Amino acid sequence: MSNKKEKLFSEFPPVSTEEWMAKITEDLKGADFEKKLVWRTNEGFKVQPFYRQEDLQGLDTETKPGEFPYKRGTKACNTWFVRQGISTKDIKEANAKALDILNKGVDSLSFCCRGRLIEGADLEALLKDICADCIELNFSTKPQLACAQAQALVDYFTKKGYDLSALKGSISYDPIASMLKSGIECGFEDAAKLIEILKPLKKFRALTVKASMLTDSGAFCYQELGYALAWGNEYMRTLTEAGVPADAVAKKIQFNLGIGSNYFMEIAKFRAARMLWAKIVEAYKPECHCSDKPEDGICRCACKMHINAVTTKYNQTIFDPYVNLLRSQTEAMSAALAGVNSITVTPFDAAYETPDDFSERLARNQQLLLKEESHLDKVVDPAGGSYYVENLTEALAEQAWNLFLSVEDEGGMLAMVKAGKVQEAVNATNAARHDNAAKRKESLLGTNQFPNIKEMSEGRAPKTCNCCCKAEGNPTIATLDSARIASQFEELRLATEASGRRPKVFMLTIGNLAMRQARAQFSGNFFGCAGYEIIDNLGFKTVEDGAEAARKAGADIVVLCSSDDEYAEYGPAAFKAVGDSAIFVIAGNPACIEDLKAVGIENYVHVRCNVLETLRDFNSKLNIK
Repeated sequence: MSNKKEKLFSEFPPVSTEEWMAKITEDLKGADFEKKLVWRTNEGFKVQPFYRQEDLQGLDTETKPGEFPYKRGTKACNTWFVRQGISTKDIKEANAKALDILNKGVDSLSFCCRGRLIEGADLEALLKDICADCIELNFSTKPQLACAQAQALVDYFTKKGYDLSALKGSISYDPIASMLKSGIECGFEDAAKLIEILKPLKKFRALTVKASMLTDSGAFCYQELGYALAWGNEYMRTLTEAGVPADAVAKKIQFNLGIGSNYFMEIAKFRAARMLWAKIVEAYKPECHCSDKPEDGICRCACKMHINAVTTKYNQTIFDPYVNLLRSQTEAMSAALAGVNSITVTPFDAAYETPDDFSERLARNQQLLLKEESHLDKVVDPAGGSYYVENLTEALAEQAWNLFLSVEDEGGMLAMVKAGKVQEAVNATNAARHDNAAKRKESLLGTNQFPNIKEMSEGRAPKTCNCCCKAEGNPTIATLDSARIASQFEELRLATEASGRRPKVFMLTIGNLAMRQARAQFSGNFFGCAGYEIIDNLGFKTVEDGAEAARKAGADIVVLCSSDDEYAEYGPAAFKAVGDSAIFVIAGNPACIEDLKAVGIENYVHVRCNVLETLRDFNSKLNIK
């Protein structure tokens, strides 16, 4: 067998990087390699078009999963908890729902306490018949109620005779998230007390880093990661300075990280996050109390990052909503392959309604498919050793680390949030991404690209936030802008629907067959983003025939679709033939555009247009407000 393999590989002599580059240069025919093939990410670093084994030189690829600094995972297996949220507005309904979904594959419950303390008889009713030692139990509440909720849980578990040291779960205590959401200042006054209360629950986490809200506000990967590290370090620094042991603090921190749609970047983000966090905690020299104590006495167990990954709401859309399933599926895959501790898949309809049984079932099954059908839980860190992902991990780690250091230089995460600097940076990114979506530099299938022109909203509308843990008081600092990237296009299309009519866009196709078809398709997709009715045509012999057909169709807009060379002839003639019966548009940006403008043709649609602004202008011309 070995001889056959040797013979096989002898037919493919090794090719050096220099030879690859020579061939690429030849194929580029003088075009700039950097501009054509090198991708500059939003994070600010360059991604090469190909990577080779030599690109792994200097990178740590020998560490195994479960070994410090945990780039390849904090455990030697790739199991994760399937988490689902439950509102506790009605305690009995919440209990019934919990028991139901526990039989359908969920093994991590997240109770949204709706800003109330659940204790005594209510807690008994909520957790009735739930085996707390078989699953994860998580409680989301206001920072002010975290200590009381923690004590209620300790009392309940003690009363029921559970082994407290074996129970797993969390209580969310996150003053920084509260500030970012509400704009109301608060501090870490209860953090040390909370750790003390939860001391018997060794595997319960409480100090939450809800960086997923940064992803939901459009933050780039490096921003979420850099700020998350500073966020966690704020707990470490504040509490150790207050006298709480470093290992006690680190073992109570939980990271809720978002998952965006950049598949490989997200895998790299989670790998880089574990590696960097391990280094940060190690610097505090947490004391080791393990039976197998290391020589330096530093507890590496405390350096393990505990991650609950949440698929983002930022790229969800209310039109073509089932595409949200495709988005969240690749997002969940990124987190699963990266080896997180638990995953929460946001239901596809969360952007416009309270998720129902159907959408929650799909969200659960998305994870179960990854486990039971794709067996992603059977392979640990499959990205390890990948030339591309390893380099991506290191590059992203460097950018995030630089941001982390800059936050520390500014006084830390708490100071930066109170000064509004974190909000300013993330909101600027969100604005830039909205601008990119408006220009189609960032695509949203079904929204700014390839819309379903026959689809109606059917009552769907963007859902306003009804966070169960809102702070009370008057805002004094800036907050995050959580407007989804599709929101402006949706506003435009909903305005069209609200007008009570669908403007008709007629494609006056003539001349060069290939060009007229391509431009008709482009224009249909362009105007379809505003919800207009598109009337396509095979082609006309004369512009007069096309204009007459447009009048009979009751067209509001007539788009001339032809080739650049033919616009000099067809443009003025078609403009005259259409007259005042409809708004006249040319599909393209031809060389003769100044001549066309000279005869009064003002409207053009092409790839360099700001699609959103152009469509807003057309809505205005059509008296759609």
